[in-house]
Amino acid sequence: MSFRRFAWHAGIALALAGGLPPAAIAQDGAKAWPQQPVRFIVPTPPGAPVNIIVRLLQPKLQAACGQPVVMENKPGAGGNIGAHEVAQATDGHTILAAPDTVVTVNPHLYKKMGFDPGKDLVPVTYLASFNQMLVCNPRTGFGNLAALLRSTRKQPVTYASSGQGGPSHLAMELLLASTNSKIVHEPYRGPSLTAQDLVSGQVQCGFIASTVVLPFVKDGRQKGLAVSSGARSPQAPAIPTVAEDDVVGFDATFVETLQAPASLPKGVVDKVRGDVTKLLLTPEMKDRLLEQDLITVANTPAEASRRAAADQTKWGRIAKTMNLTLD
Repeated sequence: MSFRRFAWHAGIALALAGGLPPAAIAQDGAKAWPQQPVRFIVPTPPGAPVNIIVRLLQPKLQAACGQPVVMENKPGAGGNIGAHEVAQATDGHTILAAPDTVVTVNPHLYKKMGFDPGKDLVPVTYLASFNQMLVCNPRTGFGNLAALLRSTRKQPVTYASSGQGGPSHLAMELLLASTNSKIVHEPYRGPSLTAQDLVSGQVQCGFIASTVVLPFVKDGRQKGLAVSSGARSPQAPAIPTVAEDDVVGFDATFVETLQAPASLPKGVVDKVRGDVTKLLLTPEMKDRLLEQDLITVANTPAEASRRAAADQTKWGRIAKTMNLTLD
């Protein structure tokens, strides 16, 4: 057997055993990628918007890659646990699918993340933007945002979030700071249980991803008061934005992103981005995301990096103003 043929067989064996290291992938070229199952680490509990996006992409991306595409939920510490695993990954086939807060907000909230998002992760693309919807159990009688805020000055009101440091928590804390209001925070582990307890009345209100609560608003089990983004939701156009309710300039729009370990060769990052954005930009996928109140973004790594830097500055200023820390 020639040395070249031996080396080829050795490379295949190594790929099957645990994947070629990034340097070897770079040498073989991005065309050889992927050589084993691709893992999408999602650092949120099931039910979050990013889970929906990955589930929609999974079968078509798997067909494009010619390898299994696996999603693994690894929640905890505002997404830091799953993100840390990806930052340290060296197998060349592990990608982070997460809300942008992991890289834009967490550095301001956690003194010890275990990794540096700016150095250990690189953006692949932004997937889709999403907003939070402020909802209350109909039995509270809060018909709009103004009524809710007036009530907080007379009696204790509770609100649920999907977890400390996550988009729903941040959106509400920004609203409370902007209106000089106080509402008791009850953090949950993920949006699904939060929505269930809102419906049952275990908690009065919540600022939850619209993707999760819209079905409950449409069937009357929740009352939608406002959305966090700068524009009304196309799926619920009758519900005003927070900014329209006299909180001028309020905008808490978030984005689900793909991030790769910094060790992943640029050619592979570009290939992942190309495969994913090609699927995201099909009319079918855009429509399916829109049905879930998710607006397709599909930007370049450079565009994602610029936006992340701007949002990190914005949330850093807000976190400092609110004196918001989590460790």
